[in-house]
Amino acid sequence: MTWLTDPLSVDFMVRALVGGGLAAVLCAVVGTWVLVRGMAFLGEALSHGMLPGVAIASLTGFPIVLGAAVSAAVMVLGVGALRRRARLSYDTSIGLLFVGMLALGVIIVSSSRSFATDVTAILFGDVLAVTRADLTGLAIAVAVALGTAVFFHRPFTAAAFDVRKAATLGLRPRAAEIVLVGLVTLAVVASYRAVGTLLVVGLLLAPAAAARAWTRHVGSTMALAAAIGIAAVLVGLLVSWHLGTAAGASIAAVAVAGVGLSRTAASLSTLVRDRTPGAEPPTAVPAPREAA
Repeated sequence: MTWLTDPLSVDFMVRALVGGGLAAVLCAVVGTWVLVRGMAFLGEALSHGMLPGVAIASLTGFPIVLGAAVSAAVMVLGVGALRRRARLSYDTSIGLLFVGMLALGVIIVSSSRSFATDVTAILFGDVLAVTRADLTGLAIAVAVALGTAVFFHRPFTAAAFDVRKAATLGLRPRAAEIVLVGLVTLAVVASYRAVGTLLVVGLLLAPAAAARAWTRHVGSTMALAAAIGIAAVLVGLLVSWHLGTAAGASIAAVAVAGVGLSRTAASLSTLVRDRTPGAEPPTAVPAPREAA
C-alpha cells in the first residue's frame, strides 16, 4: 500500500486532496443543475472569460480570486446586455463574449514577457500549491452553494421542467436562472485554483454526467457526483505523483474518463438485467427540459 500511503504522507498532497475534494463537492452541486439545464457552454465560457481578470490581478498584485470574480461578472453582465440591447440569442451572446474575453486575456498575457511563467498555472491550475486560505475559501463556497441549492430547489426544479408553469406558480423562474448563473460563476471562480480555468469545466460536468447514468433524482445525482469527483481527485493526484504528470490535468482526465467507464458499466448492467429471466424492464424517467 506504499503507492497510496507515500503520496498522502506529504503535507502539500494532503492539502491538494482536501482542496480538490472541496472543489469536487462544489462542482457536483452546481454541475448537476448545469447538466439538467443545458448550461455547459456558459460554464466553459466563464472559465475562459476569467483570463483577463486573472492576468490583470497577477500583473498588478491584486488578489487573483478577486480578479477572476470581476472578470466573470463582466462576462455575465455582458451576455445579458447583448441579449437585451442587440437582441442576440443566448448562445450567440455567450460565444461573442467568450471569444472577446479570451482574446483580451491573451493580449494582456502576451504584452508582458515576465508573465509567461504563470500562464500554465492559470490555464491548468496548481492544485499542489493550494494553501490553507484557499481551503477556507473553498469551504465557504461549498457552504454557500449547498445552502443556495437547498433554498432554491423548488424554483430550479420547476424551471427545468416548465418555465411557464413555474411562473404561474409564483416561483420566479427568471430569478432562479440568475441565481443559477451566479452559482456557476461561484463554482468556476472558486475551483479554478485547483484545476485551472481551462479544466474546471471537466470537474464541473464530468462527475455529474457519470452520476446521471445511475441516478434519477437531483439530490442523489449531486451526492454520487460528489463521490465520483472526490475519487477522480484522489486517482488524479496518485497518477500525477507516480507518473510525474500535471496534477490538475490528471484530475480532469480521470474525471472525464470516469464518464465513459460509468456509462459503459451502466449499459452492461442494463443488458444483464434485461437478459435475466423474470427481470422487469427499467421504468423510463423523463429528463427535465433544458433551458432555452
